[in-house]
Amino acid sequence: MDVPENAPEECPGTQSESAGKAASCEGCPNQQTCASGQPKAADPDIKVIAERLRSVRHKILILSGKGGVGKSTFTGQLAFGFAQDEKCQVGVMDVDICGPSMPRILGVEGEQVHQSGSGWSPVYLADNICVMSVAFLLASADDAVIWRGPRKNGLIKQFLRDVDWGALDVLLVDTPPGTSDEHLSIVQLLKEAGLDGAVVVTTPQEVALLDVRKEIQFCRKVGVPILGVVENMAGFACPRCQTVTEIFPPTTGGAERMCADMNVPMLARIPLDPRIGQCCDEGVSFVTRHPESPAANALRELVDRIRLQINLDGEPVAAAAASGAER
Repeated sequence: MDVPENAPEECPGTQSESAGKAASCEGCPNQQTCASGQPKAADPDIKVIAERLRSVRHKILILSGKGGVGKSTFTGQLAFGFAQDEKCQVGVMDVDICGPSMPRILGVEGEQVHQSGSGWSPVYLADNICVMSVAFLLASADDAVIWRGPRKNGLIKQFLRDVDWGALDVLLVDTPPGTSDEHLSIVQLLKEAGLDGAVVVTTPQEVALLDVRKEIQFCRKVGVPILGVVENMAGFACPRCQTVTEIFPPTTGGAERMCADMNVPMLARIPLDPRIGQCCDEGVSFVTRHPESPAANALRELVDRIRLQINLDGEPVAAAAASGAER
C-alpha cells in the first residue's frame, strides 16, 4: 500500500478507490491530491524552510500522548533552563493552535507580532529567548480557534517559513497532545531542515503511559529520533522541607519501566512543586526563582543531559551560521 509519510495512521493508500474520500482523509495535507488521482509533487516550501532555518542549530519537538501531563509547562521551563546560559539563544514555537499557552507561561501575553522585510518577528522576552504563537494573532485571549486541519497546517508552515527566527542554538516546538495533523505537518516540513528529535512527556499513571506508547510508535513510524522520556509530576516536592512524596503511584512501573520495555532513554523524573504553577501564571522562570527545589534540580540536570545529547556545546551558533553561508 502506497502511504505518504505525512499521512494519518488509517490512510487507505494513494492507490485505493477511497483515496482522498475516506473519513480518515479529513484534514490530511494530501487529501485534495489523492482525490484528484494526480501524483503529489514535492512541497517546494520544504526547501524554503530548510534555508530559512539554516542558522537554527538544533530543533526539538516536545510531545505528549495524553493532555494534562504538563507538556507546555515543561516546555516553558525547559526554555528558561536553556536560557540561563546567556550565550545560548533559545526559540519556542507554539503549534498547539487550539490551546496556545506559551505566551502566558513565558510572560509575554498580550504582545503583538511585528512584520519586517525579513518576515514576522518573534516576540522576545529576554535578549536570548523568543517565542511565536497563534495567541499573538488573536484579537482577545478569550477567542477560540476553531479551525480544521488544512488551516492549522498552513499556519504551522507560516511559522516555519515566514518567521525570522535568526540565529538560534535551540528551537523548542511545543505541540498539542496526540498524533494528529499538527504532528504530521511539523515532521514533514522539517524533514530537510534537520530535526534533532523529540522529548516525550508523561506522568506516572498507566492512563498517561498508554498514550505515550502510541506517541513513541508515531515517532518511529515517521522517523523522528526519540531523545528520551520525561516523567512529570513524579512525586510531590514539599516547598517547605523539600521532601519528595509519591502521590501518583506507578502501578505498572511508571515511565522507567516503559522506557526499558520500549528501549528508549529515560531522561528525567520531575517532581510536582506547587510553585511551578505559580511561576507559569506569572510568566517567570521556576529554576531562577526557586533554585533550591528538587524540581529545579531535576530541570537543571535535564538541560545538561539534553545539551550533551545534541552536542550543544560544540560549534557556536554564529560560527555555524557563517559556515552555512559560505557553503
